Amino acid sequence: MMAATSNNGPPIRILVAKPGLDGHDRGAKVVAHALKDAGMEVIYSGLHQSLPAIVNTALQEAVDVIGLSIMSGAHLPISQRLIEMAREKGLEDVLLVVGGVIPHKDIEALMAMGVAGVFPGGTPFDDFTDAIADLVAQQRKA
Repeated sequence: MMAATSNNGPPIRILVAKPGLDGHDRGAKVVAHALKDAGMEVIYSGLHQSLPAIVNTALQEAVDVIGLSIMSGAHLPISQRLIEMAREKGLEDVLLVVGGVIPHKDIEALMAMGVAGVFPGGTPFDDFTDAIADLVAQQRKA
């Protein structure tokens, strides 16, 4: 399989992160594997990551995308704070996508705060891999 790139550029680099005390990471590992199978370079942070650690890893790894896997129900405040911290570190061009247990009623609020993509549990693999590839292609054109 060819590497997922945007406009034949470098492979898409994505950090898959599990913020906070959520101890369930099977879904994040499955998502990371699907992203890798789609040709993306995946960095998996492991469980129980602080937001500063996630932002620092994104900076050190020069990722295109931070993908948060959130099962705790705290997706709104976690996403807002991560966006603020990423901006403080100069990562305005790094896209944030969020997946996991995300009620459909919260998708609009997440998008309004600057989340580039929201993928509730059960989203088909091709849907989120294609969407991320499209988002990065758009970001790289800008």
